[in-house]
Amino acid sequence: MKNNVMDNLTIEQRKRNMQNIRSENTKPELRLRKKLWNKGIRYRIHGKKIFGRPDIYLKGRKIAIFVDSDFWHGRLYQEGKSIPKSNQDYWISKLERNIARDKLVNEILIAQGWRILRFWETEVTKELDKCVTIITNTINQTS
Repeated sequence: MKNNVMDNLTIEQRKRNMQNIRSENTKPELRLRKKLWNKGIRYRIHGKKIFGRPDIYLKGRKIAIFVDSDFWHGRLYQEGKSIPKSNQDYWISKLERNIARDKLVNEILIAQGWRILRFWETEVTKELDKCVTIITNTINQTS
């Protein structure tokens, strides 16, 4: 039985695919964390008590770092590069809600005195050193 006329996977296959999508400890996030750790930057991860649950955070300096998926956080959608062909009403609504949530998280954390750094997964993958430089510069600015 097919999930959608345009979907080429069964409901079970689609469910399995969706369950395998990680929200924490993604490859780009792990690469960034490893590089920061090797540079001597100590951090915490997935702050459950911090609004928006940043992927990485430096509590004493109030720096929250997010590694955002190009798809799930809407970069590809906003650039018009990736709009799912099936179930578009659902996906467009989902991506727009994610984008709005990210903006809200930024606003609330800034109001609480946090500095927010957001990196796209492709930035971390292709320009890791640049991302680390931005983080170290932000740390130095808070010293």
